[in-house]
Amino acid sequence: MKNLKIKTFSEYQKQYEFSVSNPELFWDGVASTFMWKKKWENTLTWNFEEPRVSWFEGATLNITENIFERNLATKKNDLALIWEANEPLAANRTYTYEELYHAVNQCANGLKSLGVTKGDRVCIYLPMVPELTIAVLACARIGAIHSVVFAGFSATSLADRIIDADARLVITSDGLNRGAKQMSLKDVVDEAVAHTACIQNVLVLKVTDTNCSMTETRDIWWHELIPSQDIICPATEMESEDSLFILYTSGSTGKPKGVVHTCGGYMVYTAYTFMNVYQYEEGDIHWCTADIGWITGHSYIVYGPLLCGATTVMFEGIPTYPNAGRFWEIVEKYKVTQFLTAPTAIRSLMAFGEEPVQKYDLSTLKIIGTVGEPINEEAWHWYQNNVGKGTCPVVDNWWQTETGGIMISGIGGISPQKPTFAGYPLPGIQPVLLNQDGEEILENEQEGYLCMKAPWPSIIRTTYGNHARCKEAYFSNFEGYYFTGDGAKRDENGMYRIIGRIDDVINVSGHRFGTAEIENAINQNELIIESAVVGYPHPIKGQSIYAFVVCDHTLSDLDDARKDILNTVTNEIGKIALPEKIQFVSGLPKTRSGKIMRRILRKVAEGDLDNLGDVSTLLDPSVVDEIVKNRI
Repeated sequence: MKNLKIKTFSEYQKQYEFSVSNPELFWDGVASTFMWKKKWENTLTWNFEEPRVSWFEGATLNITENIFERNLATKKNDLALIWEANEPLAANRTYTYEELYHAVNQCANGLKSLGVTKGDRVCIYLPMVPELTIAVLACARIGAIHSVVFAGFSATSLADRIIDADARLVITSDGLNRGAKQMSLKDVVDEAVAHTACIQNVLVLKVTDTNCSMTETRDIWWHELIPSQDIICPATEMESEDSLFILYTSGSTGKPKGVVHTCGGYMVYTAYTFMNVYQYEEGDIHWCTADIGWITGHSYIVYGPLLCGATTVMFEGIPTYPNAGRFWEIVEKYKVTQFLTAPTAIRSLMAFGEEPVQKYDLSTLKIIGTVGEPINEEAWHWYQNNVGKGTCPVVDNWWQTETGGIMISGIGGISPQKPTFAGYPLPGIQPVLLNQDGEEILENEQEGYLCMKAPWPSIIRTTYGNHARCKEAYFSNFEGYYFTGDGAKRDENGMYRIIGRIDDVINVSGHRFGTAEIENAINQNELIIESAVVGYPHPIKGQSIYAFVVCDHTLSDLDDARKDILNTVTNEIGKIALPEKIQFVSGLPKTRSGKIMRRILRKVAEGDLDNLGDVSTLLDPSVVDEIVKNRI
């Protein structure tokens, strides 16, 4: 990969031009730096009508061989993984490449002993402990398809994902540590599995040493199964287009979608983008603060860094525990060189002032990044001035679960920076702005719908078990294009700024939730007839959730009703999806055909009451007056 690292902006420009004029030759060159059991016969076949995208056809590989066998000869004693515990005084854990290789093989053999084979789906519901990384790679080692679920989702959300993936095994723990809290996970899994018929075993890791029930014949302790396994496990040969993992993401309608990524293309793209965006050098220490339950953790904690032979840091805790200097303490402790976090975390730490940052030596930092949502200008400057000390480039990158890897971004300190602008497309990425008629906007200094007109190796292949849904969600809005769901602006130099979602998706602290998903949860409450939720600006989270709810009778205690609704959402999705505001209304603004006018509700939630637009065509315009009058 070293010879593919971009070192100057002019080199980026040349590489970019080559990548869009000769994409197959370009990606041939990148892919040839990896270990393949069998070389591809055809680099790319695609159309966005079906859609069908296939990279490196006929090739076979195993992605873990490219992490281990490919790196062990020169890196077996180098650190692969550093784990920092939730408690600052607790012992950390480290794994060299050889130690991680053996741990992954032991887990892989343990999974095989439970009957897990190539193509089986394994649901992983673990906290941020090393065994989460180990379990992910163990699945990939034997060709099982991993589906990691963030360990903050409720039993109902977990069950939905297990059922959709038809998983045969859940890997979980007794509990988790997060800040000052200790929470049970096994109870959540037990409740979820009770609503499924596909789960054959539950593999349980001890993290908190709290008592949890174990179902005989179904549940197995990790410590009783895995450590006794052989440290060698042959890698299963996989087709390039075989599924590597399923990761669920919220959409504007219905249940979460199971985004499918495949072995060959995902491997090539995540490694290439990690090497270039973060300008990785031998001996660097890379820390991405995301949870592996999200795509950022998959690509830039696990696969991207390890494919490049890097040292990756994994953190169990939260940025403000036990104090607001925890992030910076860890940077100093491990001499972190590349640091990636979310704008939400930056904004929350800004509230504590500069003193918690100034206490620590951050001089090892070379690059600081942001991901998950657009960063506002104030946070961008605070981050660069106080964390980057005015010298570190701020790599603000845009991408999605569906894209697999970073799409638009600065490249280390090589490319121009501009606060709030993600930057330029990476080589191989061909973004366009479209107007409402689906026509490309060729001029700069314009806004439009952000779409892609050609595939890249890690593009979504399908939504698990429902290819029609993939087409409808991403390829039907504008014929011949992949539609991101985001609006964007291009400046006079061709740099892109992401404006935000244009569909009914709310981004809370970098976590995407479909309005329908939250409304379905609220509507499970027996008090509720109907609901509508919208996002509105929040100074820390980016967006918060505002819920408008219609009840079946007059409520005597609104505070109790709100608590009851919040409990329902917690049980159905999890606390991460809780509405910040709940307004009780007698009706919702609807068109005569029955469509809820969320545009009006967004204006109310934002307090933009002078720009509600024409309401005369609504079925009952008077409900708008009532909603405005009683706005929270």
